[in-house]
Amino acid sequence: MPAKQLTEKEDTKESFKEAMINDIALLLSDALPALKESLGEKKFVKRIRKAAKLLSEGIKPVASAKEDAPKKLPPSSKTITKKATPATPAKKAKKSIAKK
Repeated sequence: MPAKQLTEKEDTKESFKEAMINDIALLLSDALPALKESLGEKKFVKRIRKAAKLLSEGIKPVASAKEDAPKKLPPSSKTITKKATPATPAKKAKKSIAKK
């Protein structure tokens, strides 16, 4: 079965998540050396990895300012409202004559 082809956007999301998990795992393992001695290497790594995944859940990459800025429409694509045409004097005159 062929490997799933990732688009560029999906690839960057995965790399960000993995980098975040790896960073958190590194910080946790540095902070808890006593736990590493009591659990053993293999159990410690599994638990640190799980904790890093839970801690990084919901963290999203910060978008650049260019992407966040609202997009302005070009001047030519603005919607043009139809102007109301004033009634001609001839029509008004006919209406006034018809009323008399």
